[in-house]
Amino acid sequence: MYDVIVAGVGGMGSAAVYHLARRGAKVLGLEQFDIPHELGSSHGATRIIRLAYAEHPNYVPLLRRAYELWRELEADAGERLLLITGGFDIGEAETGIVRGSLEACAQHDLPHAVLDAATLHQQFPGYRLPPSMVAVYQPDAGILLPERCIVAHVNAALGLGADVHTREPVLEWGVGEGSVWVRTGRQTYRARRLVVTAGSWARNLVPALGELAVPERQVLLWTQPLRPELFTPDAFPIFNMEAPEGHYYGFPAYGVPGFKIGKYHHRYERVDPDDMDRDCHAEDEAVLREAIRNYFPDAGGPALAMKTCLFTNSPDEHFILDHHPEHAEVSMAAGFSGHGFKFCSVVGEIMAQLALDGGSQHDIEMFGLGRFA
Repeated sequence: MYDVIVAGVGGMGSAAVYHLARRGAKVLGLEQFDIPHELGSSHGATRIIRLAYAEHPNYVPLLRRAYELWRELEADAGERLLLITGGFDIGEAETGIVRGSLEACAQHDLPHAVLDAATLHQQFPGYRLPPSMVAVYQPDAGILLPERCIVAHVNAALGLGADVHTREPVLEWGVGEGSVWVRTGRQTYRARRLVVTAGSWARNLVPALGELAVPERQVLLWTQPLRPELFTPDAFPIFNMEAPEGHYYGFPAYGVPGFKIGKYHHRYERVDPDDMDRDCHAEDEAVLREAIRNYFPDAGGPALAMKTCLFTNSPDEHFILDHHPEHAEVSMAAGFSGHGFKFCSVVGEIMAQLALDGGSQHDIEMFGLGRFA
């Protein structure tokens, strides 16, 4: 009998297994693929972390804790997992990204600066925005290394006595006599609590998430800059940009070669994660090349790599962190909507608290499942 079983050991699940083990729980993590793997949402060499959070000011306290926990994990792992580059929220002055970023900075007293397009280009020549755009600079933004973060969480959890099984998908689960049973392709396990952190597969395990955690195909592109010196971490802060063509995000060259760019809701493709198109096509590249031509022309050299990944979108694009609507023994973290990885460290802590304490010391009221009722 385990104290807690965690279904899914990707970004969120690896952190949950670690925080449960850190608190002395007897924990089993079950992962259907490898650790790490490239079939979900937590790969691609780099992920953005940013403190000025345009999506909602309530995320900022969670982010402050996330930064603390990432730094603790770095110290435990003995390797760099988080690189500070600074970052920009970019758009027309009245766009949601710019207004939301400034609101978060104001509410939480975050250091920041607002640059017009000409000043931005003068200071960071890799950026070439039209005069109508502005950029909110926040110095604490940067890059996480997702695969290494997952490995660090799992290694730390194993060192604390956790069990982690890979290539062992959860087939079904149930509740009875005050405990939870979980059947996999190998055997059936029992635990006092179950935590579901299965990413795009979460709704297969929790039918209540059916239309609340919807997988979407995404594509990432790395290009060889025409002027590589403009796209190093020292010269090119990360960005989050609301443009007429869509919502883009991007990175300097780090970890793997090339400038990296992605677009939220890439081609609006809702998918089954077990049957999605994982190849990358000319149409995918064209979506991202448009932004490179318009805003980062010195990055517009040959493609170095392309990868697919998955977003799992909630209707309002805010997270779902809650207990199962019918079974208090089961809790879930889902619907991260393409902006969740930076929170893995603190979400792991939250899921451990939900499983072991029945609630969290963090303010997660806005992430409750009941908001969709």
